[in-house]
Amino acid sequence: IKVAQIVDAKIQGDIVVCAAYSHELPNYGIKVGLTNWAACYATGLLLARRTLQKFGLDEKYEGQTEPDGEMYQVEEDDDGPRPFTCVLDVGLVRTTTGNRVFGALKGAVDGGLDIPHNQKRLPGYDPEEKELDAETCKKYIFGGHVQEYMEMLQEDDEDRYQSQFAKYIENDIGPDDLEEMYQNAHEAIREDPSPKPTEKQDSYPDLKKKKMKLSQKKDRVRQKIAAYKKKQAAAGGDDDDEDED
Repeated sequence: IKVAQIVDAKIQGDIVVCAAYSHELPNYGIKVGLTNWAACYATGLLLARRTLQKFGLDEKYEGQTEPDGEMYQVEEDDDGPRPFTCVLDVGLVRTTTGNRVFGALKGAVDGGLDIPHNQKRLPGYDPEEKELDAETCKKYIFGGHVQEYMEMLQEDDEDRYQSQFAKYIENDIGPDDLEEMYQNAHEAIREDPSPKPTEKQDSYPDLKKKKMKLSQKKDRVRQKIAAYKKKQAAAGGDDDDEDED
């Protein structure tokens, strides 16, 4: 699960102003691939639209309504409130070019948040030419890299395709369906980014591991020792058979 948050640092501690999670994406039509670059972009977009809606800025700062992969920065409106500004905190994530954290960044910026950044870490950036290939970046936004990989496996390794994309097949999602799926999700997020309440259950399974008694711990150790000795004895018997041969 990918998490994107707006955090306000105060003396008494950090306060989460707003948050968006990739497990919310099925509410907007993205039912599979919740951790890839395109899903991170959608999560960042959801965070941006939700935050701006909370502060009444969603109509004033719509962001990049038609993602094209180009470098985009929010421009301040001289006649209205300033844009919502924040700083990217990647934590311990490796800031390599094309990292998924920059997918969330791109989605948040396209969603209307003012986040200082440049194009050097977006997919499609050429360090030699010092230019961003917008088509490559747009391909990642709409899952084009996943589509290419799916098509390659379909041609070269059908078994691996069936295994690796089992959830896609189960939901009847093929390579040609990805772009439309993400495009519809972006529109749905912009239409209603508000969080959806989850269904509460009367009771939940107890996932906490119960503590063992001392007698149970000792018995477990005895079982492990016996299993190890049995395995060693079996291995020794196999070696004797090979020597006789």
